[in-house]
Amino acid sequence: MFKSVLVANRGEIACRVFRTAKRMGIRTVAVYSEADVEALHVREADEAVLIGPAPARESYLDGAKVLAAARATGAEAIHPGYGFLSENADFAEAVAAAGLVWIGPDPKSIRAMGLKDAAKSLMIDAGVPVTPGYQGADQSDATLTAEAARIGYPVLIKAVAGGGGKGMKRVDDPADFAAGLASARREGAAAFGDDRVLIERYITRPRHIEVQVFGDRHGNVVHLYERDCSLQRRHQKVIEEAPAPGMSEAVRAAVTQAAIKAAKAVDYVGAGTIEFIADASDGLKADGVWFMEMNTRLQVEHPVTESVTGVDLVEWQFRVAAGEPIPLQQDQITLNGWAMEARLYAEDPANGFLPSIGRLDHFVMPPQELGDIRVDAGVAQGGEVSQFYDPMIAKLIVHEDTREAAAARLAAACGQVEVWPVKANAGFLKRCLEHPRFIAGDVDTGFIAAEGEGLVGRHVRPEVAAAGAAQRFEQQRRASLSPADDGKSPWVAYRGGIAGFRTNRAPALSVRVSMNGELHVASLIQGRGRDSNWYDVVASSRVERVAPGGVSPNDLQSGIWVGGDFIRSFETDEVTVLFDQGEAIEFADWRSSVTGEAVVASDGALRAPMPGRIVAAPAKAGDRVAKGQPVVVLEAMKMEHALTAPFDGVVESIAAVGDQVTEAAVLAVVKADA
Repeated sequence: MFKSVLVANRGEIACRVFRTAKRMGIRTVAVYSEADVEALHVREADEAVLIGPAPARESYLDGAKVLAAARATGAEAIHPGYGFLSENADFAEAVAAAGLVWIGPDPKSIRAMGLKDAAKSLMIDAGVPVTPGYQGADQSDATLTAEAARIGYPVLIKAVAGGGGKGMKRVDDPADFAAGLASARREGAAAFGDDRVLIERYITRPRHIEVQVFGDRHGNVVHLYERDCSLQRRHQKVIEEAPAPGMSEAVRAAVTQAAIKAAKAVDYVGAGTIEFIADASDGLKADGVWFMEMNTRLQVEHPVTESVTGVDLVEWQFRVAAGEPIPLQQDQITLNGWAMEARLYAEDPANGFLPSIGRLDHFVMPPQELGDIRVDAGVAQGGEVSQFYDPMIAKLIVHEDTREAAAARLAAACGQVEVWPVKANAGFLKRCLEHPRFIAGDVDTGFIAAEGEGLVGRHVRPEVAAAGAAQRFEQQRRASLSPADDGKSPWVAYRGGIAGFRTNRAPALSVRVSMNGELHVASLIQGRGRDSNWYDVVASSRVERVAPGGVSPNDLQSGIWVGGDFIRSFETDEVTVLFDQGEAIEFADWRSSVTGEAVVASDGALRAPMPGRIVAAPAKAGDRVAKGQPVVVLEAMKMEHALTAPFDGVVESIAAVGDQVTEAAVLAVVKADA
């Protein structure tokens, strides 16, 4: 076994690999960019090396710099994590040529499965069922357009070197094919340096089923059962679970054996995933599951497989890379219970899931009293979420005896997440996990799009809004009391740190507060006698709060009691934030926080929602555009974001393709029709 390992990656996967390495007594080395000087993975490594500027192409994607860091630190092995250089066959060869251990598959296996078109042809030859489509060498617009018509709409355009939803576009109408093709090519070229595509039939109710496989240099290949990764948004996985719901033993046998056959076809060594697409329109059937692609690396969702099999997949990677056989035989690998994983992204579900960047002034993961919850985080409080990298900041993983218990436990965990001021999707994740369709196992890749606003809206419970109103009033009342009042004002002085609320008396005072910029009103009346420290809130449940300086009985954290729930708060000189069911709720006095009605942009300026680079301009100055028509396309955090015309009009000006822009920069101006 090697004695030191360099992880050629960042964030949560680097931290995850370090944990196993340290448990095995292996020295750890991190590499980092200028944007990651204070990053968590840098702090957790035994040694760290700066390898370049923030853009990934100048740091994490520069294989020569990574190898130089390995030589400088005496690292004996390199683990690539996932993303970046993990499926780069040239880099794998360079690692071996440098006399280092490559913790991954052979370069020939990476090449065989790295391009989706070649992989599909190889699987056809190996007898593995594949999705109907076109993966030919002719990449002309005319041929691709004709093949899409032959396959039949809707179709899926996919970058041949793609992954993670990048370079993947669904097209429902032949009239939209050219635009979808151009976008897929751009994303493929930007993310993978390859603009070639393939076309597949789009399955209207698809489920994403994948099988974890593992091979060694002694001729052994095993599977570790399947995962279901059907809950996706824009082809990005959101919630994963193992095993797959509704999976019969017959279908499981067919899928896992197809995965073994696929791995053996390329003499696979190490951890890999065979991904299948299944038609969910009539349940899972053995003849309705097709090979989609192979990921020749560890997957983001590997913890759910670890949970149900009891296997540390990173340890297996280390041992197999060191020449050892796989530790277990196939009949020794068993399924135990149910595991689920939720991906916590720095993004705003209520604003089109736009990525959110900035400093994490407040970052709290679920408390241990919720039970056995595994958190794989790539950031810590005080850290930065950068525009240069993927917006996933952590993963929450649970393991229970049943699927229902796992979903409930994970939903509770997501409800305890606290992130500020960066936006996060914890509340959205909780609502997904609690949705009746998800609980019933009625999932497919269109689930999130179909359920819409019920999952993504900003949700402020009325009782929480009322509690916030009472808290604002109490703060103002206490501030207005002079020491001479000594609690003798009509509103009895605050005593003991707790105020509460009931609903059985007539209102005496109306309090208006801003909750995430929206008006909420609560009517309050103070209790009498022994209840003088309680408020009644009309049309709300009984709540009690811990005022500034007070504490909750469990964790010394200030906040508000709402029924039996403790709603924690975070306060600065500028803002007070409540954290309820995964949502961050900014609240303040209505007058002080709102100056009037929301301003609707009328100047026609399209502004960048975040820093990024202009990659396309479907319109040009002087063009007439219709409301909703794409005008300019911004690439940020590895994804494209199309900015559309706010009304019918003429494009007066537009930024140049290739421009690097800052947040709020004007990218185009549309003049409205008279």
